[in-house]
Amino acid sequence: MNRSKKLYILLGILAVACIATFAVMQMEEQKEQIKETGEIILELPSEAVQSLSWVYNGETLAFHRGETWLYDEDENFPVSAEKVHELLEPFQSFGAAFIIEDVEDFGQYGLDDPICTISLSTADQTYEVKLGDYSKMDSQRYVSIGDGNVYLVKHDPLDEYAAVLIDIIDHDEIPSFDHVTQVKFEGAEAYSITCQEDSTDTYSADDVYFTQRSGKNLPLDTSRVESYLQSITNLNPVNYVSYNVTDEELQTYGLDAPELTITVDYTTEDGEETADTFVLYVSPDPEDVNAAEEAEDGDQEADISAYIRVGESQIVYKVSSGSYKKLAAAAYNDLRHPEAFWADFSDVQQLDISLEGNNYTLTAEKDGDARTWAYQEKNELEIADLQSALEALIAEEFTDEQPAQKEEIGLTISLDNENFPQVEIQLYRYDGSRCLAVVDGESVSLVERTAVVGLIEAVHAIVLD
Repeated sequence: MNRSKKLYILLGILAVACIATFAVMQMEEQKEQIKETGEIILELPSEAVQSLSWVYNGETLAFHRGETWLYDEDENFPVSAEKVHELLEPFQSFGAAFIIEDVEDFGQYGLDDPICTISLSTADQTYEVKLGDYSKMDSQRYVSIGDGNVYLVKHDPLDEYAAVLIDIIDHDEIPSFDHVTQVKFEGAEAYSITCQEDSTDTYSADDVYFTQRSGKNLPLDTSRVESYLQSITNLNPVNYVSYNVTDEELQTYGLDAPELTITVDYTTEDGEETADTFVLYVSPDPEDVNAAEEAEDGDQEADISAYIRVGESQIVYKVSSGSYKKLAAAAYNDLRHPEAFWADFSDVQQLDISLEGNNYTLTAEKDGDARTWAYQEKNELEIADLQSALEALIAEEFTDEQPAQKEEIGLTISLDNENFPQVEIQLYRYDGSRCLAVVDGESVSLVERTAVVGLIEAVHAIVLD
């Protein structure tokens, strides 16, 4: 066969293939008409739905409506009505962007083996929605509603229906405490904190939380108390271990006799002031505690998680060791002022300092809202370093141990405060790295020796200049 004849045969074969391809394309186009549409393909009011179920990743979840929504497998499971509403909401007005009619091969859209099948039943009818492949070209999901068509939908229901059972639980709510009137601790800690605005038992206007100790009304650090309360609000517990806890389980979790019970009395203002009480029970995981006790390395702090329960809720949650540490930090020493002196420095009128057998007096005079400082004939002193050094006397450890060594420096601080006209601070040598702070005659804390040295140097810079 010559070369030209071979060429003609090949051209003929190519022509036949092109005609066949064109014919197939025409048949497909005739069989499956793809049209743009903006129609609503399913309109199903949420309140009309009596049952809801779906299959996703081999797991079936089913719920039905009674007086509330109930889980088919266990009606004791606390179902979140809000979450069910979120699941039903897409089908109240379910719109499509494109419609593919006269479909014969649902498999090419992933609908012969759908990724998720959703069933919704009213009193009269059941609707089945199948979710197929995701069209990357159109960024939309292929969906079938059983009418012989395939739709590309504007909203992907899998955004909601990838949910698992833990997502449907009606979690306990932990409030934001707008205005706390009292915090009560029972168990490992046993004392109360009350809110007392405009109290005369402190020299700082920022102090609003107080506790009674040894017959005295003592101020707490407002930022520390509010940080503690915020740690409760931020718990956001979702890792439940039981949603219908039994007495036996409470004993297993250590919540039959909680390590710590926290009761917060607070008020909210939503048009009118409303009083409420929040109770939280906390116990460390007994298994973690036992493991920590058996650990060989005593220098390494063990990670101990905890179980919590909100009031008389039937749900018990497990929280991380970090959350447990924050909740357990409820002692007086955790919430008191760490500073030896925490007044607003602008209230200081005079500093009387005893140092190395010498006495020095620094005085302040008002100049508008500011104060100017003087020492002997020196006026308009730069006092910032001395102020910073005084404010840097922070507790490394609280103690009531009495001083046994030499006084390093003493200060009598006169304040523009009729309730607290003076505060006395003595700092005594304690060991090579710390000094003992005594405030108004009572031992308070151990502070870094370097902070005391810094205070002494700041005084020297003024009086020896």
